[in-house]
Amino acid sequence: MISHLRPALVSMGLFTILLGLAYPLAITGVAQAAFPAQAGGSLVRDAHGQVVGSELIGQVFTKPGYLHGRPSAAGNGYDASASSGSNMGPLNDKLIEREKTDADALRAEFPGAVIPADAVTTSGSGLDPDISPAYARLQASRIAAARNAPRGEVLGMIDAAVKPPLLGFVGQPRVNVLDVNRALDARFPMVG
Repeated sequence: MISHLRPALVSMGLFTILLGLAYPLAITGVAQAAFPAQAGGSLVRDAHGQVVGSELIGQVFTKPGYLHGRPSAAGNGYDASASSGSNMGPLNDKLIEREKTDADALRAEFPGAVIPADAVTTSGSGLDPDISPAYARLQASRIAAARNAPRGEVLGMIDAAVKPPLLGFVGQPRVNVLDVNRALDARFPMVG
């Protein structure tokens, strides 16, 4: 019986080493060599080399002088270890109430404005670092007032940061919140 099992056990061990160790190490090595920034998490560093975020994972910005991201369903605000959507359907009472509360707060902050959908809805992963140009532009007045900056210049910085759809047709135009906030800090630093 052992003589019949030996070839199977040897094959299993070989495939375990090959597919469980050698293949992942080879793919990781290729990724590190070909795409070092992406394989390292697409980290964003400041002028001193300190990591300030990632191009791929949103962050919570709540001060009035910053562009605010979309709501996150990932843990306590953009927690990468809790990445997921809320799994609440469009008729879920909790989801409807949260979106209504968020929309009411935005209507109070921006009277008469059309509230973009991404201002009150979460992304599929809960970690989206981008917002729509409409939501970014909506926040320009608040940011300009908090930074004592001309609204037109803040709008210009937002418009300059708009990224087109991938390949010109995949997805929607978007604005990376971290990129704009870093540019705002460089051009119009906040005091205190």
